[in-house]
Amino acid sequence: MEFTKMHGAGNDFVLFNGMNQKIDDYGKLALKVCDRHFSVGGDGIMIAEKSDRADVRMIYYNSDGSQGEMCGNGIRCFSKFVYDNKIVEQEVFTVDTLAGIQLVNLEVEHNEVKSVKVKMSKPIFTPKEIPVVCEDGKVMEKSIEVDGEKVVFSTIFLGVPHTVIFVDDINKININALGCKIEKHPIFPKNTNVNFVEVKERDNINVYTWERGAGRTLACGTGCCSSVVVGNVLNKLDKKVKVQAEGGIMEIEIKDEFEVIMKGNATTICVGEFTDI
Repeated sequence: MEFTKMHGAGNDFVLFNGMNQKIDDYGKLALKVCDRHFSVGGDGIMIAEKSDRADVRMIYYNSDGSQGEMCGNGIRCFSKFVYDNKIVEQEVFTVDTLAGIQLVNLEVEHNEVKSVKVKMSKPIFTPKEIPVVCEDGKVMEKSIEVDGEKVVFSTIFLGVPHTVIFVDDINKININALGCKIEKHPIFPKNTNVNFVEVKERDNINVYTWERGAGRTLACGTGCCSSVVVGNVLNKLDKKVKVQAEGGIMEIEIKDEFEVIMKGNATTICVGEFTDI
């Protein structure tokens, strides 16, 4: 099977053209391909397929074999992949995901994709739809106990469930230990991504993410978007914010009625053939 490995801000993926090669079990494929010691390695896989309601369909699986609804860094890589491989030939197109149809705008110079801008699905604040166990209208600045310590958090759905925690010094937080426990906390029936946010200025933040189904990653596009959304709800951030993830920078803009625009890079690492099927 032919593949392309790409990354967006250090969040790496293995992509396949499902238009011309048959794939029977995506979960099993993700487990094999994403192994960093015995295979290609990656935070997840994406497959391009035909869609009846958009220009192309993006299927996404995490490195643990579980299916994800959407992936922010992933959709930027996916968009460059389908353009480079002429699956989609226009610079503005729609992508069908489990989180809805996403509008993509490529910035192209001399036939090379320089950056990708995505109009994301609008965030969902209703606890039942996220889902999270909470009786209030919005899950903003609630608290849970983790290892005897109180953790103040906010949770929304933006592609996938995202929990946002504002911290004073992100380098003093044990992201892995705390992230994995919050991900599977009983109040999150379908688990959650966990984003730790340090506000440098109202238009400049650091975000480190523990991803549901993938663990610690160098960046999470939907997580960065969610952090800016929550920061706006709590009046901690401006509408347009530069987000520094561990693997790179994104620009997130919040427009009227919480329309979210994400802009960032997408880089091809290598192409090859996967034979251990």
